[in-house]
Amino acid sequence: MATPAWTHDASSVVRSSRATYNLNADWRTITGDPAGAQASAFDDRGWNLATLPHAFNEREAFARDIKDLSAGINWYRKRITLPDGAEAGKAFLEFEGVRQAAEVWVNGTPVALSEHGAMAFGADITAALKAGENVIAVRVDSDWRYKERATGSGFQWNDRNFNVNYGGITKNVRLHLTPRTYQTLPLYSALGTTGQYVWADAFDIAARTATIHAETQVRNEDGRPRTLGYRVEIRDATGRIVARVDGGRATLAPGETRTLTAARRLTGLNFWSWGYGYLYRVTTSLTEAGKVIDAVDTLTGFRSTRFGDGMVRLNGRVMQVHGYAQRTSNEWPAVGVSIPPWISDFSNALMVESGGNLVRWMHITPSKQDIESADRVGLPQAMPAGDAEHDVEGRRWEQRTALMRDAIIYNRNNPSILFYESGNESISEPHMAAMKAIRDAHDPHGGRAIGSREMLDSKVAEYGGEMLYLNKSARHPMWAMEYSRDEGARLYQDEYTAPFHKDAPDYNRNQDSHAIEDVRRWYDYYRIRPGTGRRVSSGGVNIIWSDSNTHYRGDNNYRRSGEVDAVRLPKQGYFAHKVMWNGWVDPETPATHIIGHWNHAPGTIKPVSVVSNGDAVELFLNGRSLGKGVRSSGFLFTWPAVAWQPGTLRAVATGGDGRRSEHVVETVGAPVALRLKSRTGPRGFVMDGADIALVDVEVVDAQGRRVPTANDKVAFTLTGPAEWRGGIAQGDSSGKPRAAQAVQGEVVPGTTPTAGTARGEDNYILSPSLPVEAGVNRVLLRAGHTRGVVRLMASAPGLKPATLTIPTVAAKPVSGGLSRDVAAAAQPGLLTRGPTPAGDALKPTRSTQMPVAVTAGSNPGDAAKTFDDNELSRWVGDGSRDKAWIEYRFARPVTLNEIELKLVGWRSRAYPLAITIDGREVWRGATERQLGYASIPIPATTGQVVRITQVGPTEDRDAFGKIVELATARQAGDTGADAVPAGWRLAIVEADFHGPR
Repeated sequence: MATPAWTHDASSVVRSSRATYNLNADWRTITGDPAGAQASAFDDRGWNLATLPHAFNEREAFARDIKDLSAGINWYRKRITLPDGAEAGKAFLEFEGVRQAAEVWVNGTPVALSEHGAMAFGADITAALKAGENVIAVRVDSDWRYKERATGSGFQWNDRNFNVNYGGITKNVRLHLTPRTYQTLPLYSALGTTGQYVWADAFDIAARTATIHAETQVRNEDGRPRTLGYRVEIRDATGRIVARVDGGRATLAPGETRTLTAARRLTGLNFWSWGYGYLYRVTTSLTEAGKVIDAVDTLTGFRSTRFGDGMVRLNGRVMQVHGYAQRTSNEWPAVGVSIPPWISDFSNALMVESGGNLVRWMHITPSKQDIESADRVGLPQAMPAGDAEHDVEGRRWEQRTALMRDAIIYNRNNPSILFYESGNESISEPHMAAMKAIRDAHDPHGGRAIGSREMLDSKVAEYGGEMLYLNKSARHPMWAMEYSRDEGARLYQDEYTAPFHKDAPDYNRNQDSHAIEDVRRWYDYYRIRPGTGRRVSSGGVNIIWSDSNTHYRGDNNYRRSGEVDAVRLPKQGYFAHKVMWNGWVDPETPATHIIGHWNHAPGTIKPVSVVSNGDAVELFLNGRSLGKGVRSSGFLFTWPAVAWQPGTLRAVATGGDGRRSEHVVETVGAPVALRLKSRTGPRGFVMDGADIALVDVEVVDAQGRRVPTANDKVAFTLTGPAEWRGGIAQGDSSGKPRAAQAVQGEVVPGTTPTAGTARGEDNYILSPSLPVEAGVNRVLLRAGHTRGVVRLMASAPGLKPATLTIPTVAAKPVSGGLSRDVAAAAQPGLLTRGPTPAGDALKPTRSTQMPVAVTAGSNPGDAAKTFDDNELSRWVGDGSRDKAWIEYRFARPVTLNEIELKLVGWRSRAYPLAITIDGREVWRGATERQLGYASIPIPATTGQVVRITQVGPTEDRDAFGKIVELATARQAGDTGADAVPAGWRLAIVEADFHGPR
C-alpha cells in the first residue's frame, strides 16, 4: 500500500477495513452552466478532461491583473466504482478546497454545499451511493460577488485586492471508506466531527523527553453497541515503532459519539524545529475482539513553544521572527495554484534556505498541501482563517469565526503552525476573546499563540504587530506583519546594465536598490532584537516571498515585491537575507554577498555594496585592495565609486571573533551557447496529468559560466507527452511597445494604486518564446498521461542551441476512478538545519533602566504613558514653547548610553531636542524620521534625572514617499501626526533608557 502523506488517512502501517483513495484523476469539466449536469445520465462526453487540482482560468495567472481574471460557473464530473464490500460501511468525500462555492451531487442526489471558498469541506455520501458505477458532479461558482444563499451576505475574503480568483476544484479530493463504527474526519462544518488530536506536553528538551497525547473522536453508526479498544502506535521518521500505548476499552451505544484518549511519556524524541522537519507517524486504531477494525495515520511533530516577555521561544530557544508574508495562493505562472507537492516543497524549502523562520500566509487559510509542506521542510507558519483589511460585524463576523474553528480543527496536528491569525487588521477585544475561545476549545494544548495584526494594547491577544511600523513589547510578542514593501522586477539589475533601470522608489526599484532597501528595513528590527533591553521587537516578515498575481503597486499588473520571482529564481534580496538571517537571533555563520554582477562597459564607475554579517569588509579588485567599506544599517558596506575593470571582485569580511567569510564575482565572457537543466520531484516526471518539470535555460560563455547581462529571447520546441506551460518575463509576447505614459490602476476601496507603464502586458505567459533575464529563466512543463520521451529544444540567434531529454515515469493505474497513489508520500522530511541548538540564542547587549517618576511641562497626568509598554497611549505637550519638556527620575543614579524614543508622527516628523542628565547636556540635534523608534546614542553618563526638551518647532515631511499601501491613516497604521499638530508639541509614545550590560 502507498504511504499516505495526508493526516487522517487510512493507515499505511496497520491494516484495517478503512481505505482512503485519491480522486484527482479523470474528471471531465466545462465552463458554463448546462442544465441537468448533476444527473447521472447527463452526457458529458464532449467536456474537457482534467486532473485535479484544476483552475479553469489557470492560463491567465500572471497574464492579467487579478481584477480581470475570468469568473463564472464551471462543472466537474467524475465516475467511480467502489470496491466490493464498501456498501457495508460509510463513505465520505473530502475536498481540500474549491473556489468559490461548490454544490456536490452523487448520482443526482445533493450531498454538500460549501460557499466559503477558503477551506476544506466534506460530505457523507453513504446514502447516495449504489452498486456499480457512481457519478460525482460538482458545480463551482467563482463569481467575485458571490452571496451566501441563506443570508445574502458576501464573504469578506472574496476580495479583488489580494485573494486571487483561480476558479474551480483547485485542491485535492479524496474518498474515505470506513466501517460503520469509525474514527471521524476533522471536517466540522460539513460533518460536525473533529477527527484526531495529537499533542505533546511536559517537555524536557535537554533530555529529549515529553508526554505524548492522542485523542480520537469515534462514532458508532452501527445498529448495536460496540465495545472497542483504543490503541496508539508511534513511529519515527525511519518507520521504527518507538511506543505502543493502550488507551483502554469503551462501549459505544448505537448513534453515540465519544472521544477516546491515550498518553505516554517518551524519551529519545527528535523535536520538530526550524529547518528540521522531523515527523512522527501516530497511528490510532480501534479494535474489537482483538482485531483492528479502523486505523488512521496522523503525521505530526513535537515541539515546545513559549510566547512572553516580548519574545518567541521554540524548544526553549529564543527565535526572532524573520521570514515572509506570502500570499496564500503561492501561485506560479500559467498554472496558478495547480502544482504538485514537490513544487510546494521546493518553494517552501527555499524560504528556509534564505534564512526564513516564519511564513505568514495572508488573509485566508493556506492549502493543506502547503501546510504539510511546511511541516516537512521545517518552516514555521502563521495560519489565518479568512478576512480582508478590517473588523466586521454580523454575519460576516460569524463567517470568520466559523472558518477559524474549521481551520483549527483541520490543521491542529501540523507542528509548523505556531500562530493563529484572527485578523489582517486589529479586531475588537470581544472579537479577540471569541477567537481565543475557539482556540481554547479545539486546540488547547497545541502551543500556538492566537492574535491579530496590530493589537498593540490588547489584554487578550497573545501576539501582535503592525504591517509597516516598528513595535516593541515586554509582554506578548510583537512582530511586523508586512515590512519592506518595495517592488522590483528581476530583469532590472542596476542602472549600469541593460535595460538601464534607474532606482525609482518606492514601487519600481532595480535589484541592487531593492536588496539594499531590504537590508535597511531589516536592520530596523534587528537593532531592537531580543537581548537589547526590556522591551524588544520579535522581528518581522518581509512582504512577499515570491512575485504574486495579487495587490500590485508597481509598474506591472502583478506584484514584484518577492525575494524570488514568480518561478522562484532568486533576486539579489534573497542572498541579502541569507547573510542576515542565518541565526536564531544574531547571525551564527559568517557570510558575505556582493550585490550585483561584474560585467560592465569600459569606463563604468559605480557604487559597490556588500551585505555581510562581519564587522569589517575589505574589497579587492584583481587582488588590489580598494580599502574597507563604509558600514551602515548593520549589514551594509559601501564603496561609493569603483572604476570597473574586467577580472575578479572579492569581498573579505572579518568578524569580531576573527572568523572570516568572503564572496567573489567575476567578469564572464561573451555569450556563446544556451544550457538547459531540468528539475523534477523525487518520483521523477510522472505522467499523471498533474506533475510538473521545471527547466532552467541559461546563456553561458565559452567556459560554461552564466552571462549575467544576457537578455536573449529564446524559442522553445517541445515534443513528447508533456504540455507547455512556459515561464514569465517582462514585456508582451506580441512585441507591442510598452506604453510611454503611465496608466493609473483601477481604484479599489482600501488601496492606493500607483500608475504604471506595463499594465496591459501579458508577461510572456504561455508564449513558446521568451527572453532570459540576467542570463537565466525557468519554464514549466506539465505531464501528460502516457509514458514517452519528453524533449525540449531551445534556440536563440547567435547562440549554440540546447536540447534536453527528460525521462518519464508511468503513473500508477487508476481503477474504477480510484487511486491509492499519493504524490506527497514521496516527499522526504528535510533536516537541513539540524535539531534546535542547545543553549539560548539570546545575547544581552545592553540593560534597560526604568524611571520611578516622571513630570512634564504640561499634561503631567499623561507623562507616565511614555513608559507604560503601550504603543497606543501617549503624552502630548500643550503646544507652548516653554512647556515642551518632560523629565524622568530614576530611583538611584544609573549609567545610560542610548535613549530610544517613539515620537508621534515618527515617519514624517523630526524633533529638535536637547537631552540633559542631572543638568548636563549629553545630546542636541534632530531625531531621524523613521518607521518607529528613533535611536539617540549618548556618551555613557551616570545620573538620576533625564530631561528631554524640544528646542525647535517640528514640521511634517514624509520620509517614506508612497510606502503607505492602504488608504487611511488607521488602515496604514496611525502615527498620530493627523491628531497632534506639528510645531512645539513634544509628543512621546514610548521612551526606553538603555545602559551598558
